[in-house]
Amino acid sequence: MDRFDKTSQHAMPPPVQDFRGTDGSLASVLKTLLFFTIMMITLPIGLYFTSKAYVFEASMGFSSNDSYFYAAIVAVVAVHVVLAFFVYIAWNEGSQQSRVGKQD
Repeated sequence: MDRFDKTSQHAMPPPVQDFRGTDGSLASVLKTLLFFTIMMITLPIGLYFTSKAYVFEASMGFSSNDSYFYAAIVAVVAVHVVLAFFVYIAWNEGSQQSRVGKQD
């Protein structure tokens, strides 16, 4: 028992793995997340008001109540498009990192 205690006192802990990588992949991931967060907030709201005022009321002559409905549909579609692009970019970014790590 005494021997076990002496060897465990002098053992070095394993090095901590750096998940960021050498190419700044953490910064890249944060930039991507920030970009899509901003897009998720601004694009649907901007498209809602723009499509309501200029497309549905001014161009097509819809009433105010109808233009609210159709502009909301445009905003919901915009949210889904942004989410689909985010998933696509995140999926490809992860597969690129795994391919780089698997090279022998």
